Order: sequence, then structure tokens, then C-alpha cells
Amino acid sequence: MSDDNATVHSSSSMDVDPPGAGPKDGRPPSTRSVTDSILEYRRENGRTYHRYKEGKYWAPNDEVELDRLDLVHNLYMLTFDDRLATAPPSAPGSTVRRVLDVGTGTGIWAIDFGEEHPEADVVGIDLSASQPEYVPPNVRFEIDDIEEPWTFSQPFDYIHSRMMMGSIRDWRTYLQRCFDNLSPGGYLELNDVDFFPISDDGSITEEHSLWKAFVLCHEALAALGSPFQEFSRFGSLMTEIGFQDVRVQCFKWPTNAWPLDPKLRELGLWNYENLAPNLDGLLMAPLTRGLQWKKAEVHVLAMHARKDLANRDIHAYFNILSIYGQKPTGTPTTQFQNFSFNDA
Repeated sequence: MSDDNATVHSSSSMDVDPPGAGPKDGRPPSTRSVTDSILEYRRENGRTYHRYKEGKYWAPNDEVELDRLDLVHNLYMLTFDDRLATAPPSAPGSTVRRVLDVGTGTGIWAIDFGEEHPEADVVGIDLSASQPEYVPPNVRFEIDDIEEPWTFSQPFDYIHSRMMMGSIRDWRTYLQRCFDNLSPGGYLELNDVDFFPISDDGSITEEHSLWKAFVLCHEALAALGSPFQEFSRFGSLMTEIGFQDVRVQCFKWPTNAWPLDPKLRELGLWNYENLAPNLDGLLMAPLTRGLQWKKAEVHVLAMHARKDLANRDIHAYFNILSIYGQKPTGTPTTQFQNFSFNDA
């Protein structure tokens, strides 16, 4: 098997069957294949990707990407003035019982939240087993596909969903599941990016490679069934589903240090480090899988887009939106009929 199409095993401490283990290992074949696939990675074009539910998520899951995800976490912390999120349950000193972190990645948000809220039971969900072994006692991780039916035995008081654009095929169904799995009075928070870079002075145009890179990536993800959508519309969609007091906040992540404002300038420095070294990896799977590009073609596009990222005469930025809403306190939660909120 070539390096560009290979299986890589995770360094997780979980026990893995020795080579050649067959039905005598005591597990049904279906369980055995699912368990093993969680601990395997697929190598493609020099990067690794999740093997479990292969192809559902487009970004790599190797150390380079995990470092980028931790950098993005710090970008959000800077954006939110050293808070983990914007919804009321995330405020320091608030009390919350059960928390779900969807698309937890490295688990850094779940771990930080668990440390800040020791009374909370925090569950992080992801397709990849990329989380650390040693975590606070009130934090745990599960490997699962959140687009499959949810089978939690208890509702959550707070669901946190960050950077899930391009991962969700049916957003209405996803938001409905979040609503259904919240306790009455619970909060859903969505934090994500509007996909295309924009500028207020017209300094980024359709002729720039940076713009073209994101247009092509958008087309590729649409071809793969997980298009980026206009994130700002999800506030209205949450209201339609039944959330109340929906709040939408917009922030800016500049493409480099071009702003004069000190905070925006710092955000631009961090966002440049988020994107410039990682464009190849972020573009590779979408363009090679969705548009049948060659690996070398992706590298050339990324090279030209990096030049635009570094150009301080291009005053571009990405809109970052934080949307949260509350499930009304009187809403029945029928799928948890055997669960008592008073006893939680």
C-alpha cells in the first residue's frame, strides 16, 4: 500500500488486537471493525484523515492540523475576551450540569470548560480519537457521528458547536436534534465562520488567488455533499425550530496584521498563522476528492493564496458569528421519559 493511500494506527493508549486476531477475540465482527476503525487513520496526499466514517469530514487529523485547532481555540478566546464562549452557561461562575461539545477535535474546549466548571459533566464528540488520555475527572470523550440518530440517555443543559461548517449535511435536522436533546431552559451555541473573505474597501476581488481558493473549496465541498452555508441565517432557523431569545453576534478575523486597532491587529496575526501554513492541508481533500485536482495543483493554488494572505494592502477579513438560543422552559422532552429533571 502506497504512502498516499495507507492506514495509520493512532497512538492511543486503548488496547488494540494483535495482527491476525479473528472471531476468537470475543467481539462480534461488526463491533470489531468499528472499534478498530476508530483507532486507524487514512493517509492521503501526505496527510492523515479519520478512518471511522471515512470521508465525512474534509480536514486532516494529524499533528499539524491538531496544532492548528488549538490555535483556533486561542483565536476564539481572544475574540471572546478570554471567555470560552458567549452563551450564559459559559460565563465564569455559572452553574451547569450536563454539557455536550460537538466536533470536539483535540478536546481543548471541553477540557477548559470542565476545569472552569468542576460541577459540570462534559462530553466531547468527534469522528477522530484525537483527544488526550489525561483529562479532568468530569470530562470524557466519545467517538461518534453526530449525523446519526442521537441516543443519549439524559438531556444536556448546554450544547456547544464550533467550526462545524462543511461537516453537517442537513443543518435543520442537526439543529432539531440539538433542540430535542436539551433540557428545558438549556442553551445551544453555534460558533462558526462565514466562508468567504471580504473587505470594506474592495481591496480583495474575484481575481485574487485567496478568493479563488475559497470559491473552489466551497464548490468542492458542495460536490462532496457538505457545502458551507450562510451561517448568519441559522439564527432565524433556530427561531423556527423553537429556540427563544436567539442572539447573533458578529466578530472579525483579519487575514493578517493590517488593522490599526490593536485587538484586530492581534487577531490578524493569529489568523495569518492559522491559515498561511495550513492552506495546503485545508484545500487538499476537498479539491482532490470533490474536483479531481492533482496534488501539485493544490500546492500551486495554496502558494498564490498565501501571497494574498501576507499582503497588507489587501484589507480582508472573515466574519465570525456566535449564535445562541434557549429552549423554552415549558417545552416537553419526550425522548427522556424515564429521566427526572428534579433528580439530575
